Amino acid sequence: MATANDIFDEFLEERGHETETSSWERDYNKKRCPDCGGLHGLDAVACSVCGWRPN
Repeated sequence: MATANDIFDEFLEERGHETETSSWERDYNKKRCPDCGGLHGLDAVACSVCGWRPN
């Protein structure tokens, strides 16, 4: 049985929205911001370029 969150996610996906939780992408020994592509050290908690934070 689908939960309320599943139904809401499906509704958003059908309209072109992303529903997956965002996280840092990895580039060798750096973290890369998925929004702007800024590179950061592994200890970064927020993007210093655009301000993005993982969920």
